[in-house]
Amino acid sequence: MSKKRKRLYFRISVLSVIGILLGYVYYTNFIKNENTLVLEGETAPNFRLETLEGETVELENYRGQGVFLNFWGTYCPPCEEEMPYMENQYAEFQDKGVEILAVNVGESKLAVERFVNRHKLTFPVPMDENKAVLDRYGIGPLPTTFLINENGIVIDILTGGMTEEDIRGYMERIQPS
Repeated sequence: MSKKRKRLYFRISVLSVIGILLGYVYYTNFIKNENTLVLEGETAPNFRLETLEGETVELENYRGQGVFLNFWGTYCPPCEEEMPYMENQYAEFQDKGVEILAVNVGESKLAVERFVNRHKLTFPVPMDENKAVLDRYGIGPLPTTFLINENGIVIDILTGGMTEEDIRGYMERIQPS
């Protein structure tokens, strides 16, 4: 076999491997993660995480309340944009049986504390440092929000940023009757 032919086969092999890897990355990041592991109509899986203040938050303890379960990161511009809106609506809906759990995924306590202080957030911010809850829920893009009714059932799954009007409407949907 000639040198040129060997080089051609080598290049084709390398390009094939690169193509397969790119296809796999595309599939796992864009196609596979479009569908969460938790679906509408299912009971939201329980989890136990610590907040910035060191308190333990367990989802099951919120039965009887609507839960606005938001997964976010400080590096996510849509997340940062919606946080003040969430805070405003939390002030209004907290006494109406609706709780916000804003789960930060995989970041340091210091980075999250600075973010929370800068935005003057008062709702619980559980820390999912090893991304176990993120993986259990099958979250792809951030932000992703699960609307959970008072019976612990996921009634909607939302991806992407939200306006204040959107958040108000979602809070009304999960407010216990």
